[in-house]
Amino acid sequence: MIFIYRIILKIHTTYQYIIQQIYLKIAISKGLKVGKNVRFVEVPEFGTEPFLIEIGDETTFSNNVRFINHDGGYNALHFFEKYKDVRAFGRIKIGKQCLIGADTIIMLGVEMGNNCVLGAGSILTTSMPDGTVYAGVPARFVCTIEEYGDKALKNNVMYPRELEDDRPKLEAYIKEHLPYTYKPIKK
Repeated sequence: MIFIYRIILKIHTTYQYIIQQIYLKIAISKGLKVGKNVRFVEVPEFGTEPFLIEIGDETTFSNNVRFINHDGGYNALHFFEKYKDVRAFGRIKIGKQCLIGADTIIMLGVEMGNNCVLGAGSILTTSMPDGTVYAGVPARFVCTIEEYGDKALKNNVMYPRELEDDRPKLEAYIKEHLPYTYKPIKK
């Protein structure tokens, strides 16, 4: 039974990957600018105007990222004569060597500087300067990239790095050696 499940999962994953690659090619053909060595855990939703989006080199996107490059909410105003011609579009620029966390939304008119992190579950409604970490709804400044790196060093999980080439062995090692410590409750 597990064997059949793995086959179905592999077929599904392959199908999803092919669909995402086709979607990415279509978005690029419509004017999406993608730098060198950009990594997509999952290809984002680029909205209806991908030509308004620019992504810098070596940026990484996690899963379920969405770009919103126009404000469709203005459609509710079109019933009023005074607002019948209201429209809003905005460019979005992502810098080099950024990380966009899972389940994020990037709104029109924002720019992420270089070496930035946008935390999982965030909605970015404002631009981010170089070397910053933002998170939340709406996303706000959390710390600098250096402060984030220092925190990462304190929480670093040590294991034999050669195990990274053999995922089952790495998982077995982590399962056996990772301590049972949890974050404290915030008051």
